[in-house]
Amino acid sequence: MPVARKPPRKGEARFAPRAIVPLGDTAVLIDFSEEIDLPVNMFIQRLAHVIHARRAPWIRDVVPAFTTLALHLDPDHADAQDPVRAAWALVEACIDQAQAAQAPPRTIDIPICYDADLGFEMDAIVKATGLPAGEVIRRHAASAFRVLVVGFAPGHPYLGGLDPMLSMPRRATPRASTPIGSVAIANLQCAVYPFELPGGWSVLGRTPLRLFDAGRDHPSLFEPGDLVRFLPIDRAEFERLERLERREREKAADA
Repeated sequence: MPVARKPPRKGEARFAPRAIVPLGDTAVLIDFSEEIDLPVNMFIQRLAHVIHARRAPWIRDVVPAFTTLALHLDPDHADAQDPVRAAWALVEACIDQAQAAQAPPRTIDIPICYDADLGFEMDAIVKATGLPAGEVIRRHAASAFRVLVVGFAPGHPYLGGLDPMLSMPRRATPRASTPIGSVAIANLQCAVYPFELPGGWSVLGRTPLRLFDAGRDHPSLFEPGDLVRFLPIDRAEFERLERLERREREKAADA
């Protein structure tokens, strides 16, 4: 189904779906790109916010991802009897507003300790990149990260913007367990583990912050579109912040 849209102004990028396909009876997937692209990802996030704000009664959830947007719907609602056609119409109604939206993103500061026992795969990163550990740390902390998507586990962010000199493949054999708070890299992305989880990315440090807490008003520390800065700290500061986080959780549990 073609999408009729106004032509872009000179110098202005325009985004339109490549395809919209059903995901079973209760969702549709809107595809915007064949590969991860930061401007496309940022547009998808804006579009998700605009669709959320319309509060269409047949929409149950809106889930932005790297290059796609999923609409979860109520199949019994009259407006969702033809879900693909309804999704096309909704996207077409929202796309220009999303194109024009320029809300400034939040910036999230994440303290990170790169000590060897916390960044326990630094040696592998040094070997793969040919950079000394100090330069790996400098380049990682200087990278301009943005949250592309939150998924895999609650509060688990995938961050784009890693310095290309630090790009390295996923581990050939994933770990069965990665410590909570671990910061890891693979290809041109970075991730932070909100729980103890399996993982195949290379760990170069750890944060003492609690990334996901169901008891908070906003359980996830990260949201798609956030800018992220990693702030290097020493071991003493890591342990101080870790104790503070623990006391805050214990206080909340007793309340």
